[in-house]
Amino acid sequence: MCGLAGELRFDHQPADLAAVERITHELAPRGPDAWGFHSQGPVALGHRRLKIMDLSDGSAQPMIDGNLGLSMAFNGAIYNFPELRAELENLGYQFHSGGDTEVLLKGYHAWGADMLPKLNGMFAFAIWERDSKQLFIARDRLGVKPLYLSKTDKRLRFASSLPALLKGGDISGMLDPVALNHYLNFHAVVPAPRTLLAGVEKLPPASWMRIDASGKVEQKVWWTLPYGPHEDEKNLTLEDWRDRVL
Repeated sequence: MCGLAGELRFDHQPADLAAVERITHELAPRGPDAWGFHSQGPVALGHRRLKIMDLSDGSAQPMIDGNLGLSMAFNGAIYNFPELRAELENLGYQFHSGGDTEVLLKGYHAWGADMLPKLNGMFAFAIWERDSKQLFIARDRLGVKPLYLSKTDKRLRFASSLPALLKGGDISGMLDPVALNHYLNFHAVVPAPRTLLAGVEKLPPASWMRIDASGKVEQKVWWTLPYGPHEDEKNLTLEDWRDRVL
């Protein structure tokens, strides 16, 4: 378990690194082993690290690749990263660490949003594209790893927990009455994108969002649970199904 945080400004001002630092330090229980920050013009990223896969500093975050023009903060685990790494090496990418973080960063450079269906794991991450001035954030299929958002006309902030996001300030703290109704009726469950606080949302599971420095937002669902029979089941007869079940 790790924690990520960040801010993207829309008003031509540099990111508020102090706010991102406050948010990130509140995430310390999620990542007691290391922490780091990266600020570049309108964007700032923060990360708290729990060392699991690669204990070296080669997987420290935020991870920055100046050659690719990408920087990233990532929370989660990519279980099939060795296979993806081999695929990327065949494409000519070189690696300098032994974990999944660098695979995720370079996989995004190679495939963009099309990388997401390739991932077997649980994750929430934010990637800043230096040259296009765009921020890309995404969550895993079932939303195991959280990502909370607060967007105004001047900035977007995000964090791995709601209490941490509040440490950045500039959030009213007013309750969302619809979310409160969900909370009380569904036994503490508030379906995404709502949260208990008005003005704070959760990025829905299996979704990605791309935000540019002007505040323009593009959001898509990248996976849905398949329903109905598989291709090899469509022509099964009643007798076939009976034999399978019984």
